Amino acid sequence: MAEARPAYRADIAAGLARFFEPRRTTCPWCGSAALTTRLRTTDLLQHKPGRFVLDRCEGCGHTFQNPRLSAEGLEFYYRDFYDGLGEKKLGDTFGGRTRMYRGRAGSMLPHDPAPKTWLDVGTGHGHFCAAAREVLPGTTFDGLDFTDGVELAEREGRVEHGYRGAFPELAPELAARYDVVSMFHYLEHSTDPDRELRAAHETVRPGGHLLVEVPDPESRYARLLGRWWLPWLQPQHLHFVPVANLRERLTRLGFTVVAEQHAEPHDPVDLLAAVWLALDHAAPRDDAPWLPEPPGALRRTLRGALLVAGIPALIVGTLLDRFAVRPLSHRLGVSNAYRIVARRD
Repeated sequence: MAEARPAYRADIAAGLARFFEPRRTTCPWCGSAALTTRLRTTDLLQHKPGRFVLDRCEGCGHTFQNPRLSAEGLEFYYRDFYDGLGEKKLGDTFGGRTRMYRGRAGSMLPHDPAPKTWLDVGTGHGHFCAAAREVLPGTTFDGLDFTDGVELAEREGRVEHGYRGAFPELAPELAARYDVVSMFHYLEHSTDPDRELRAAHETVRPGGHLLVEVPDPESRYARLLGRWWLPWLQPQHLHFVPVANLRERLTRLGFTVVAEQHAEPHDPVDLLAAVWLALDHAAPRDDAPWLPEPPGALRRTLRGALLVAGIPALIVGTLLDRFAVRPLSHRLGVSNAYRIVARRD
């Protein structure tokens, strides 16, 4: 942490303006100029400096970060999130979600119960592929990611082959190679979702399938919880695509949508996460190299006291998420994600 502090201080001293592109005046999905501000927030997870705005298109409902992070901004805000200082924490989090990964793999069984080859785009450390192999033992799983996590996934044997780089740039060498391509909570990170979908169409063989799972911006929780809704995940999430928009775009690209799921991909953590984000915002975590200075004893004591006081709310949130809301999530309209299975024509 001490080694990282000088670089962060230099970046912040140089100003944050270069971390953002010029503000758009039209929707990146449909081109409409009818934009309204949906959300203003800060970095609630890492507490890095900066303010972020999500705009919504009144024409098609697409929600997007505006102004969007530049290449420099993406590097700054991703640094030490999935790798570096954040690698172990995120790795432990993702590594403990085996049941969810098996469910994702199982969503392919009604459409292709024995795919031979599968490419997981945005695979990270490859934990999905490792769990999915238990559901589909005859399938070869490859992974693709722009971080070095995919190289770790290959070394650990979680993927057969790991491709590091941008999917649209790697797609030509992978053309028509895969029975299944999956994008689980990947598309919202992309600077150009349409380009990613075109890359998927190129990579899936005719008759093969594409699985896409993304946060659902039409979830009622997105409105009720506001900035405390975890899937907003600013500033990493750049685009939020309503399900009707994605269905239409996939059809235009040459896919046939064969399944749409809302209850199954719902992750029952919304209320728990909202409480935690609010507590953590009130008393930011102990130390980070992008903070002006390490916290003193008084600040650490106050944080500890606030978190202890918040334990009852955390427990209530967990119980409501898992036992009250989860069984009714789709009926209540609060599912925080949706999943589409599409066959390439």
